[in-house]
Formats: sequence, C-alpha cells, structure tokens
Amino acid sequence: MSRSCKECKSPFSGRSDKKFCSDDCRSAYNNRKNSDVNNFMRSVNNILRRNRRILWKFYDQGERSVHRQRLIQEGFAFGYYTNERKEPTGTTHRYCYELGYEEKSPNQLRLVKI
Repeated sequence: MSRSCKECKSPFSGRSDKKFCSDDCRSAYNNRKNSDVNNFMRSVNNILRRNRRILWKFYDQGERSVHRQRLIQEGFAFGYYTNERKEPTGTTHRYCYELGYEEKSPNQLRLVKI
C-alpha cells in the first residue's frame, strides 16, 4: 500500500500507520508545526534568563537592596517571573528561578534567594 508523506508528498510504503517517508521529514513537519509555540516560549525564556542575570549581577556585588530604576536601566522586565510566594509576614516575593525580589517601597526592592 503506497501513501504520500505528510511533509514532502513523495510516495512511500511501509506500515499502515506510517505518515512520513523518513525521520528527516517527520522532524521537519513537527518543527514547522510547533515553530510559533517554540518561538514564543524561546522569547519568554530569554526574558526570564535576562531577569535572572540582572538580579545575579546585583546579588553578586553584595547589594541586597536595589532601586527599581536601576533594574529597569539594566533591562529588567517586571512582568516576567517564574514563581511568586506569599511570606507569613504578608509580603510577596517574586522569583526568577532561585533569585527574586521583595518590594520594600514603590521604588526600593530587597533581593532574596531561595
């Protein structure tokens, strides 16, 4: 029984449930199909990595209190973080992986590490 490959449309034979003529065609088809999702996830992950890198820069320098504007100048995106934790004290910590911040005032942030 001959069928056409879902990617290159060339005829092939084989198992009745086979949809592609080769592994290359299967990979190309799935990469193309998922490219919009992958591109979005890649851009979000890049933002999260940049946020983490910025927080580490200040944390490594021994700074535990940072002005919001300094983070913004470095390119920090406040809308992106990996998790948020409410502390028993009522404050909220927002983390980029293991390093995060707590808002002490509208313009002052305290860096925290898990």
